[in-house]
Amino acid sequence: MARPKVPPTGVERSWPDTALIVSKTDPKGIITYANRTFCEVSQYAEHELVGQSQNIVRHPDMPRCVFQMLWETIAAGEEMFAYMINQAKSGDHYWVFAHVTPSFDAGRRIVGYHSSRRVPKREAVNRAAALYRDLNAAEAAAPDPKSGMAAGRRALDAVLRTKGVAYDEFVFSL
Repeated sequence: MARPKVPPTGVERSWPDTALIVSKTDPKGIITYANRTFCEVSQYAEHELVGQSQNIVRHPDMPRCVFQMLWETIAAGEEMFAYMINQAKSGDHYWVFAHVTPSFDAGRRIVGYHSSRRVPKREAVNRAAALYRDLNAAEAAAPDPKSGMAAGRRALDAVLRTKGVAYDEFVFSL
């Protein structure tokens, strides 16, 4: 069972840019593995992470539409890169540049997901944060969460169309 979230503190956590945050989940997003860096940066002990939904570290400023796109992409058997803002156990936050890939069995069925997260470049975080503010505003202006997620996705798709790029190209341009 997920523990209640504490409010965000506004304090940003960091970690060495030579370290990777690594986790594995089952097909439903339940954490099956968390490396030491993940535990240290998120401020959770391994036993507090394993068995929990990956969204235990979801920060409220992370647009829901980006998570929707992530799940659609990896459930289709493709990899995805994304800038994410996560929340530590204390309410502090930390930004990551995530690479999420599906894991397959011998029959090419998805048996889980693997995520490696790096320290992102500050200028990319600033650009992602500005975009996420716009996506969150679109989501919040809708009358309910479902239509909010759709509104956020339309806003993201509009940005991509305006720039004339696919999502992956856009992410690497930040």
